[in-house]
Amino acid sequence: MVAEWAEWLIERTAGGSIPPEVLDRELRLVIDTLIEMLGPLRREAKLVWDAVMEHYGRTAAARGLAAGEVVDEIQQLRVLLIQHIGPTVAAMRPRRAVAVFVRLSAVLDRGISQAVVGYTDALVASLMMTDRQSAPLTDFTVEDFGRRLSHFEGELAAIVAKR
Repeated sequence: MVAEWAEWLIERTAGGSIPPEVLDRELRLVIDTLIEMLGPLRREAKLVWDAVMEHYGRTAAARGLAAGEVVDEIQQLRVLLIQHIGPTVAAMRPRRAVAVFVRLSAVLDRGISQAVVGYTDALVASLMMTDRQSAPLTDFTVEDFGRRLSHFEGELAAIVAKR
C-alpha cells in the first residue's frame, strides 16, 4: 500500500525535494501509526498520530503543495485503505464492519485536520521567518527530516512494545 500511495504522490506532484526513500519512510510511518490508532492502544497512539500528521502537513508545505493538495493526499490513503481492506471488513458482521469503517474514517479525518494545522503553521512561520534570519521554517534539510522521522518512529515503537 505504501508503494501505491508513494507512486500516486510522485506522479501527481513530481515528488518535490524529498528523496523517494525518505518519502516512503514517511508514508510507512503514517500507515503504521494509523494501524496503532485502530488498535487497543489508540489512546497512547493519539499523541503520536497528531504529531506525525502535523509533520506531514509541514513537509507538504516544504514540498510546495497547496493546502487542498495535502487533503487530497490523505484522501488517497483512504481510497487505498478501502481497496485493500474493504473485502475483509465486508466479510465481517454488518454492525462490526460499519464500526470499523466509521472508526477508520474518524481517525483519517482527525489526521487531515492535523496535517492542515501543520501546513498552516509552516506557512505562517515561513512568512515570519525563523530567528530573524532569511531562511523560512519551510526550508529544512533531508537530515532534519530524517531526524524528525526517527523521533516519531521511536515513539511509535515504544507504543508497539506495550502490546
